[in-house]
Amino acid sequence: MSKAKIAITLEQNSISRLDHLVHENIFLNRSQAIQTAVNEKIERLERNRLAKECAKLDPAYEKAMAEEGLNEIIGT
Repeated sequence: MSKAKIAITLEQNSISRLDHLVHENIFLNRSQAIQTAVNEKIERLERNRLAKECAKLDPAYEKAMAEEGLNEIIGT
């Protein structure tokens, strides 16, 4: 996947904590740490959105629709 350089501004405390993680070899560099954090946050937000959308579903209706489709497939 292609990458692009960006500039970000962080609080000094965050930078110090980030540098500590790099120093402890948890991440190879700041970029890797930030990329990992951004990816994890996006995935968490997407899962949360999916959960909210699933909560809107009516289980009885969804079951009936699934059974109707299954009956059409097996011909009963």
